[in-house]
This record gives sequence, C-alpha cells and structure tokens, in this order.
Amino acid sequence: MTTATLTTKGQVTIPKEIRDSLNLHTGDMIEIIIINEGEAVIRPVTRTVDELFGKLHKKGMKTFTVEEMDEAIRKKVKEEFNESN
Repeated sequence: MTTATLTTKGQVTIPKEIRDSLNLHTGDMIEIIIINEGEAVIRPVTRTVDELFGKLHKKGMKTFTVEEMDEAIRKKVKEEFNESN
C-alpha cells in the first residue's frame, strides 16, 4: 500500500510508484471517481495524438492556414481592445 499526504491547499503528490504504474507524466490529466462512500479510484485520462486525430474536422468545413488564423486572432484582439477603451 502506498500513502500520500493532503496539503493545506488540498493538493496531493502522487507517489512515483503509482505514477510509474499508471504511466503518468507532467501535464497528464487524471480523473477521480467516487465509487463508494469513502472510496475513490484514480485513473489517467490522457489521450494520444492518434486518439484525437480528426476530432475537430467537420465535413465541408473550410480549412485555414496558420497565417489566416493568426490574422483572425489579431483582428479579434484589436476589436476587443478598442471596445473596452
């Protein structure tokens, strides 16, 4: 059995043995599921690029270049900034 301590900020460091077993790395997300009163399960919810490939594409949707996206962001920021002044 492996234990961890809860800090005053509600944070817990997952022990290395558990991180290694779950193949967790910095930036990975986990989910905590309450299964019974007083009992929970922790499991990784990280996804690989292969699992996410094509999720945002919609049939018939126009594609944009990075330059077009950058320009749209600049334009929106400029509009928002000018409206707040």
